[in-house]
Amino acid sequence: MQQPLIIQGGMGVAISDWKLARTVAQLGQMGVVSGTGLSRVMTARLMDGDPDGHVRRALAHFPYPNLADQILGKYFIQGGKAPDEPYKNLPAYTLTPPQALDQLTVIANFVEVWLAKEGHDGLIGINLLEKVQMPNMASLYGAMLAGVDYVLMGAGIPTQIPGILECLAGHHAVSYRVDVAGATQDDDYRLPFDPQAIFPELAEQVGPLRRPSFLPIISSVVLAKALLKRSEGAVDGFIIEGPLAGGHNAPPRAGQLDAAGEPLYTDKDDVDLGKIRELGLPFWLAGNYGSAEGLQAALEAGAAGIQVGTAFAFCDDSGMEPGYRAAAVQQALAGTVQVFTNPLASPTGFPFKTVLLDGTMTDPTVYQARERLCDMRFLRQVYKREDETLGYRCPSEPVEDYLKKGGTLEETFGRTCLCNNLGAAAGFAQVRRDGYVEKPLITAGNDLMNIGRFIPAGQSHYSAADVVRALLRAVQRQP
Repeated sequence: MQQPLIIQGGMGVAISDWKLARTVAQLGQMGVVSGTGLSRVMTARLMDGDPDGHVRRALAHFPYPNLADQILGKYFIQGGKAPDEPYKNLPAYTLTPPQALDQLTVIANFVEVWLAKEGHDGLIGINLLEKVQMPNMASLYGAMLAGVDYVLMGAGIPTQIPGILECLAGHHAVSYRVDVAGATQDDDYRLPFDPQAIFPELAEQVGPLRRPSFLPIISSVVLAKALLKRSEGAVDGFIIEGPLAGGHNAPPRAGQLDAAGEPLYTDKDDVDLGKIRELGLPFWLAGNYGSAEGLQAALEAGAAGIQVGTAFAFCDDSGMEPGYRAAAVQQALAGTVQVFTNPLASPTGFPFKTVLLDGTMTDPTVYQARERLCDMRFLRQVYKREDETLGYRCPSEPVEDYLKKGGTLEETFGRTCLCNNLGAAAGFAQVRRDGYVEKPLITAGNDLMNIGRFIPAGQSHYSAADVVRALLRAVQRQP
């Protein structure tokens, strides 16, 4: 598989959408779509009227046209829904998901990757979170049906993924060991996924699929070695992500906060690149490497290249809602932008970087005005009840509900609904029956303050092409 110098980060919910990924791939680098919540993204686009017909064009290429027609019949609204009309909610994943939900998830991922790969032969990857376990097998299968080239996964220890990719390439049934709070060593909770039961005769129709290369996103040598030792299949390289990168960060080893209330990272959190090189696999560096100098430093350290998120997240080609994107860029140019690593916001328990912007969930007044609600339910945790049955809970749901499910009060402090917040950041804000509109949460790496390096003279915005051009400048000057 061709190795790019630049991997575009797979950010948020539809920030790294198919348009951005396709643009980057056409520029000769790896474009990456975010696989998080794609079932909700695709159906929201249909409910918004699919104005340019992109979703419908991709659906027309899915091998089961009757299922595509069913999705259109259920979610497509000619001309788009009224602004004050809510998006339809989707069923939530459990360990026994309805077949229709697996089908929808497969098709949504197929659509996103198919659109990203349309019209070129560049590289396209998909980024998924190990923490969002239950949709992952259906997401991977849909992406593979569309010919995805790479799978990137962080926010956990994804040892199961390499083997699952190999099985799905042959349309074989797989299962995923699911993390369950309160489980014992004797428990083995699994979510099954059988492509041939969900899509009969599809294997004969499309033939064997190409297994994509797998790049786990890691933050330590220990994790890299664990993945190589314990993975149920081949690991093809690593993305080494430092604490300055946007989105979810690995918790610091010291487990302490600094004076500002942010996680305190020390030299103990630095990755020994010499030991990474000894593993003999290609690796890419992420977290404040988004510059020509950063790329040059990465190559000199033995990396195959860099992963860049923040610069692409705020370019004209990203899926971010334009008003918030422009506000963040304006503050960056003025030197007033602030990025805060919030140790509490994410229901996953991982630190999460947030851009402090008025009108977003980083504003205490906006945060307090939202009634706690868990309706998208992608980040729910499975837990074991005293009677041995399983339940589902989220630290961002109403506090009383969470406590009734065995959660602690401390776990609810400062939590926000990332599912709704990140959807709103991409322009898919849910509207409540009482008129409340979900507010966004914007994430970025610390490198946001340097975004001006990509903006052409005399302009206040920039494109993905501007980013790639600037990043490759030092490399292109070499003899």
